[in-house]
Amino acid sequence: MNILSFISLVLLGHVCVAEYVKLTWNITYVDTFRDGIVHRRAKGVNGQVPVPPVYINQGDTLLLTVHNNLDMPTSIHSHGLRHDGATFMDGAAMVTQCGIPPGESFTYEIYGAQAGSYWLHGHRKDDVADGLRAPFIIRDRYSPYEYDEEVLIYLEDWYPTEVPAKMAEILAPGSIGPPAPTFATGLVNGFNGNDSRPIQFVAGKRYRIRVISMSSTMYWRFTTPGHKMEIIEADGITSEPCEVDGFTLAPAQRYSAIVTAHESSDFNFIYNCTMYADFIPFIPGLNPRIYTGLIEYRQDAPIKHMEIVGDDQLVWADDLNMHALNGEPALPMDRQVVLETRAFISTERINFRKLGSLPYTEPLVPSLFTAMSMGEQAMDPRVYGPQAQAYVIPFNQNVEILLKNPQGQPHSQHQHGGWFQIIERGPVDRSELEQPPLPLNFSLADVPFIPVQRYTGVPMSRDTVDVPPFSYVKLRFRGDNPGVHLHHCHLNPTHSGAGLSITFVVAPDVLQKTLRIPDELYEMCARQGIKTEGNAVGNWGLDFTGLPTVPVELVGSSPRVPLPSDSAIPPNSANSPDSAIPPNSANSPDSAIPPNSTPPQPIN
Repeated sequence: MNILSFISLVLLGHVCVAEYVKLTWNITYVDTFRDGIVHRRAKGVNGQVPVPPVYINQGDTLLLTVHNNLDMPTSIHSHGLRHDGATFMDGAAMVTQCGIPPGESFTYEIYGAQAGSYWLHGHRKDDVADGLRAPFIIRDRYSPYEYDEEVLIYLEDWYPTEVPAKMAEILAPGSIGPPAPTFATGLVNGFNGNDSRPIQFVAGKRYRIRVISMSSTMYWRFTTPGHKMEIIEADGITSEPCEVDGFTLAPAQRYSAIVTAHESSDFNFIYNCTMYADFIPFIPGLNPRIYTGLIEYRQDAPIKHMEIVGDDQLVWADDLNMHALNGEPALPMDRQVVLETRAFISTERINFRKLGSLPYTEPLVPSLFTAMSMGEQAMDPRVYGPQAQAYVIPFNQNVEILLKNPQGQPHSQHQHGGWFQIIERGPVDRSELEQPPLPLNFSLADVPFIPVQRYTGVPMSRDTVDVPPFSYVKLRFRGDNPGVHLHHCHLNPTHSGAGLSITFVVAPDVLQKTLRIPDELYEMCARQGIKTEGNAVGNWGLDFTGLPTVPVELVGSSPRVPLPSDSAIPPNSANSPDSAIPPNSANSPDSAIPPNSTPPQPIN
């Protein structure tokens, strides 16, 4: 570019300078009546709940200073961001940092590398379900799609009791099943969905509607009858245009869709937000809860009511029918990690859940600090402790996750530190189905036929995937972001709080050469009496003296369905021979770092 061209761009205002956006969150308890039904205590910011949305531009850095005025530690996770070279800013307490103790502060530096729809939320003891959550929008500097205005819709479930009380009920000894369900109220843009404000449309304009699920447990369906939607983003990943009638959002998922307004302003229209869960009883008015809002072209215009059609007649968004705009082909598979969602009832009759061999519980030393301090032993997953369920990924290794869900309820699986490609979905083997606890909305006799679906062309990527009941998904990611990244169910607190998590430790040898954890984070741990070196309990090697008691599973607590004589394993199911771990998996001699990989440069 010559100097005249550059000057022209400046004069046109097309040269954007990245900024530091400063924001202060004073986290306190707040009394709230946000659902219009129950007065209760919540965790709010600057004296208010809901927490206002946060906006920055792509390339900006958000300096989020958090003052913790709770009576317990807290931390803030920027959901969906990679934090390349700064994994300690991920905000997962006892994974990448110690929690911020009561009365203290910490400033998160969150670099907006990737435009998209994200959210900020507490990541210590399920703060998120008690209100500590807010939309986080990183606006495109130069969007590949043209639109005139943006509309933000964020969806939440709100329960009448605080999380600690619910967790005490879930993890109470002496039970052999989950507690009775509590029915949530749906919140749309912070308040009861029945009180939604109209969306203002101007005839002929194009709108980007961002829809963010900040739910802790419940699912949502979103439709705009009378208007087609063209999805252009899912979880911060720009997609090729995908026309749909609506989309389902599992907890923590996000979509952006272009909606073109009609050329006439003669009528107003209705949009629908339906909150539901298939894993608790159907009770009219409680599950599902149907909320409607107005798409308003003109204040005095009549509403045009569209013909009511069943959900099965609508075109719904499907990850396997979407394609990432970046054109990245499916990653080759170097290694396969098999995870399986299971109920786990301990001998003390405590209801846990697990993805690996044990329920996840926090280590006594944050896993990132273990990775940084254990030298060559950091490559041994055992040093992170049995309950961290750690998988060590060499730098640039391509990993396929085979995630099986033999249970009668879905799981919304989120991965920190990046995103994964969605490769395949299909049925789990009939021999692996788990007998669902009652009451549910179906029995095993109602298990539907689940076809095998696989991506075509370019796979879609995202950071949170819905795993339907009795199904498996195959996901792939590259270990190109050295750090410690949780992979967990985002149903809080019933699933993640009960142990449905594992840990990916990516390239700890590279981390030790390239990462410098701020002194402030070490000091924060020291003031709480938390060790910052050694294995999961702060000892060296595999000495786990002082490790909290590992739960022992009650025999028969995770019942599987007897295998009927006619339930042969389908040849294209998750356990078919072509889904076996390839010879170049992590346990084989040729699983070294690929020769063409380029680790980050060492720090000075």
